[in-house]
Amino acid sequence: MTKNIIVSTIARVVLGILFLAHGIDKLHMGLSNVEAWFDSIGVPGVFAYAVAIIELVGGVMLIMGIFTRYVSAMFVMVLLGAIFTAKPSVGLLGNGQMAGYELDLSFIIISMYLIVAERSPLSLDYLFRRKRDA
Repeated sequence: MTKNIIVSTIARVVLGILFLAHGIDKLHMGLSNVEAWFDSIGVPGVFAYAVAIIELVGGVMLIMGIFTRYVSAMFVMVLLGAIFTAKPSVGLLGNGQMAGYELDLSFIIISMYLIVAERSPLSLDYLFRRKRDA
């Protein structure tokens, strides 16, 4: 295995864990509370459910290495939505009450890397591709 494969595998698994944790956090807060918060910032509340599902399911899929490129692309869209709807008023580093969008930018860069990175042999994507090519 090359260093790039090792790093992309670590990045994929860690990003998956972090998104899974964010999705679980939304469940613990209560999706109705998240929906109300989305409504309060001018985003239709139904998006709270979509974001929670993307974070939960997408996080698990990244950890396992399933549809990595597609999940990563969805994460980029969710993160850009967060930056442009929830974070403009708090800025890059936050305002003391809410985090800024520095972490979102980092997650976007990692997700973009995973979109173009070589498939890791430690993923189900790789396994399925090998079976299909055989």
